[in-house]
Amino acid sequence: MAQSFIGRKRLRKYYGKIREVLDMPNLIEVQKSSYDLFLNSGDQDTPLDGEGIQGVFQSVFPIKDFNETSIMEFVGYELEKPKYDVEECQQRDMTYSAPLKVTLRLIVFDIDEDTGAKSVKDIKEQDVFMGDMPLMTPNGTFVVNGTERVIVSQMHRSPGVFFDHDKGKTHSSGKLLFACRIIPYRGSWLDVEFDAKDIVYARIDRRRKLPVTTLLYSLGMDQEDIMNAYYDTVDYKVSKNKGWMTKFFPDRVRGTRPAYDLVDAATGKVVAEAGKKVTPRAVKKLKDDGKVTELVLPFETIAGKFVARDMINEETGAIYVEAGDELTLEYDKDGEVTGGTVMELIDAGFDSIPVLDIDNINIGPYIRNTLAQDKNMNRETALMDIYRVMRPGEPPTVEAASALFDTLFFDSERYDLSAVGRVKMNMRLDLDAEDTQRTLRSEDIVACIKA
Repeated sequence: MAQSFIGRKRLRKYYGKIREVLDMPNLIEVQKSSYDLFLNSGDQDTPLDGEGIQGVFQSVFPIKDFNETSIMEFVGYELEKPKYDVEECQQRDMTYSAPLKVTLRLIVFDIDEDTGAKSVKDIKEQDVFMGDMPLMTPNGTFVVNGTERVIVSQMHRSPGVFFDHDKGKTHSSGKLLFACRIIPYRGSWLDVEFDAKDIVYARIDRRRKLPVTTLLYSLGMDQEDIMNAYYDTVDYKVSKNKGWMTKFFPDRVRGTRPAYDLVDAATGKVVAEAGKKVTPRAVKKLKDDGKVTELVLPFETIAGKFVARDMINEETGAIYVEAGDELTLEYDKDGEVTGGTVMELIDAGFDSIPVLDIDNINIGPYIRNTLAQDKNMNRETALMDIYRVMRPGEPPTVEAASALFDTLFFDSERYDLSAVGRVKMNMRLDLDAEDTQRTLRSEDIVACIKA
């Protein structure tokens, strides 16, 4: 008689006879080797600089007194054998550890009161007991007061440079506001962020934001240096037929409808008609031919562009326009050009005007607009602004502000990007700094803002 579906016996499968494909890995090998490297970083033939206990002591020493008449230097360290083994520590309710002794050297100087020259007065070297260093058992655990314990690593942000946006949650329009953050292993965090009006700001340690150009001024850059760092320059040359000759970028007109005819400067032929869409095929043909290198643009197209560098009268030193200033044209009732900064430059004898390469599609005027809103014009005032943000309530001086700014990002004793952070920054920003360069450079900050 056939059994019902419920009455059938459940089949049992036995998997015990399946052969092992891989050996079980040693899951605590990473922890053991990492802690062993930490303890024995100075026992190699050549001590590993910046690693383990060796790196900890190197980051603290040498120690100088206020007048620099004496210096204490780190020579080396030694881990002695533990007094009790693991079992004895568990029986005696003790911590399994080894004595750590450090060799220090004290150098005392004599300073000549007249010349200020230093001469060595005395040198002493001595072994100093620093304390007991816990040791790891073969099981990857520690014995503390007779109890076996394990260490759980704490989550922390990895050093490096990170780019992100707010996913449209900050502004009611849903506009994406992009931001960049430089996270060091030790030191101040630096944030660079956009606001809803496309002005770029910088924050140090999440304090009050400042225009990012204030930070660039503090690095020793002026207006022209800032413009050259973030924008290319295109020359607008005065043409005989009352227009401007300028370089032609075929890729930028792909898929657009020009507001005016694009005329080849060499032949006078119309490359693209006004109001008609420029197809990718037409752009590819122009690039393959390579004959059209310059265009003739209408005279009024230069209005609204921004000057790339200061335009100066070399004889008198008078400045007509500064880097970043907007070029203007003034018209009368009949529509004739009567003035503006463009006419002033032409009347002064300039037949070529360097203009920032901003098309508002591929390249935006963000840094230029930030520069226009920044009240600072030089390094001194920018440093004072940063000092007021970092030390509110204290009267600022240029010397104190400069010293504070240097210690924020450029002092190896207070700022450490770590080797991992430097490698990640090099890869993200396409830089070539050595991984031993643990502090920030001016080029790093400029590249982060540019990216």
